[in-house]
Amino acid sequence: QLQLVESGGGLVQPGGSLRISCVASGESLDYYGVGWFRQAPGQEREGVACMSAKSGTINYADSAEGRFTISRDNAQSTVYLQMNSLKPGDAGIYFCAADFTADYYCSVNDRYEYDYWGQGTQVTVSS
Repeated sequence: QLQLVESGGGLVQPGGSLRISCVASGESLDYYGVGWFRQAPGQEREGVACMSAKSGTINYADSAEGRFTISRDNAQSTVYLQMNSLKPGDAGIYFCAADFTADYYCSVNDRYEYDYWGQGTQVTVSS
């Protein structure tokens, strides 16, 4: 069974950058599409970015387009989310997730597509 562990969250000033990571274990990450989601207090969990397993197709939420970059290193079983020009509205707990069926397409709109989730890492954007 796949296990996912996020890290790299923290406090950053508005306009700053942060890179968070997600390390997979238990199975090869090669077979999974991966996604990043976030959840602010009192809000629904929303998709941020995703990457499919075989084609490497990437999708971003409108809020992340142009500022965030998702990448993966299958040899290191790690997924990254580089976040630039951070805004207070980007704050929340960031979760990585894996979807076994996302070979050529991935969804940032449907968290129920994802089979495995990490425990999350907190990102705070404040001056």
